[in-house]
Parts: sequence; C-alpha cells; structure tokens
Amino acid sequence: MAVTKVDLMNFATEVLQSQKPVLVDFYADWCGPCNVMAGEIEEFSEETDKIKVCKLNVDESADLAMTFGVMSIPTVILFEKGQEVKRFVGGREKDDIALFCGE
Repeated sequence: MAVTKVDLMNFATEVLQSQKPVLVDFYADWCGPCNVMAGEIEEFSEETDKIKVCKLNVDESADLAMTFGVMSIPTVILFEKGQEVKRFVGGREKDDIALFCGE
C-alpha cells in the first residue's frame, strides 16, 4: 500500500475512522533521522496490507502534533479504532517497524 499524507483536513477520515490499524509517522522535511527513516516506512508500507501507513508533517500540522504530544521527531504512533495504542520515538529499520506493528 502507498503511504498516505495526512493533515488536519483528512486526519479524522484517514486515521481515526480507519477500519485498519494506522501507523502515523510524524516527521519534518528538515529532520535528518526522519529522512533516513522515510525509506524504511515506505518499504514497510509496500510489504503490508494489514496496516495503513500515513505521514504527517509536523511543520504543516503543528496542531495535530501538539494534540498527540509529539515532542521529538521522528515519532511513530500506531492507532487502532481511532485510539493510540503505542508509539516510538527515533529512527527504526523496516523489520523493527514491522515488529512494532505486530507483523
């Protein structure tokens, strides 16, 4: 599955109302570790159809980052049925992301 870009306009529909679990990568274009992890997130999204993968630019959607208490990036949050179930902060490799998601 392709990675879906989310912001304030589509966050509720794409993440909170999703029937599938949703992995949201909170990132910024200027963040080195975020850029390194972007490829890992992309690869993971291409290898799974059980989890929807989204990216949220914290510079463009600072209000959502604040709502979810994102203080450092990259932060990745897993949502199920509209609720946060777990998160990690910092870069991870694809296999670690899969394990985090229970795959």
